[in-house]
Amino acid sequence: MIQVGVHGSTGRVGRLLLENLKNDELAKVSVAHAIEKIDFPIDEGIVVTNSVDVMLEQSEVVIDFTLPDGTEALLEGALKNPTPLVIGTTGLSAHQMNLMATASKEMPILYATNMSLGVAILNKLASIASKALNDFDAEIVEMHHRYKKDAPSGTALTLAEHVAKARGLELDKVRVSGRDGNIGERSKDEIAVMALRGGDIVGRHTVGFYNDGEFIELNHTATSRDTFAKGAIKAAKWLVSQNSGLYNITDCLGL
Repeated sequence: MIQVGVHGSTGRVGRLLLENLKNDELAKVSVAHAIEKIDFPIDEGIVVTNSVDVMLEQSEVVIDFTLPDGTEALLEGALKNPTPLVIGTTGLSAHQMNLMATASKEMPILYATNMSLGVAILNKLASIASKALNDFDAEIVEMHHRYKKDAPSGTALTLAEHVAKARGLELDKVRVSGRDGNIGERSKDEIAVMALRGGDIVGRHTVGFYNDGEFIELNHTATSRDTFAKGAIKAAKWLVSQNSGLYNITDCLGL
């Protein structure tokens, strides 16, 4: 059985990871890491700790759904004790992304802003459509629950990167994430990435391509966070046998 450490076990996805791994035939939870007190039952035999070092020492792979500071602490710990890492935390800074790239030279790391199969396919479709519909205006809208802290979502930014790359553009130079006032006409190359927040929406992403007389929209809606937990577990099982390097969810799925 693959020994899995869950970093952020008290979070929404963390709790789903613990639940999904209970009956998995190939993997089980070895360590549940938590900063806050765990106020729900934990199966016998699982180590509960607030130490990143203890978690890394007793895990064959670690799944991380925390906050950027938590992911940074995990990466720093893993540099001392290299362990395969599946990271689903979004909103990472440039420094944290550079730290991840450095750590991936010592261990395999799979980083995905969204662990679902549907979003992996959506990224592919968005890239194909963006290239084929090069003259269409590209706009991306994402919707999430009221508690989400980063905006736009990591998934939306990843989609935008696929759209921009397919057109030979640098996203940082063409991205627009807000419009207000008399800003003038839309420029040809700009790619808008807009964020909506409210209620308990798990996640909805729309990539639209708009032209005179017609438009096409590609949509993905997550109705349960369970899809992220299942995707991360699938990724963890795949990652433990990989060489050092930085991977994404499409590598795991063979897309």
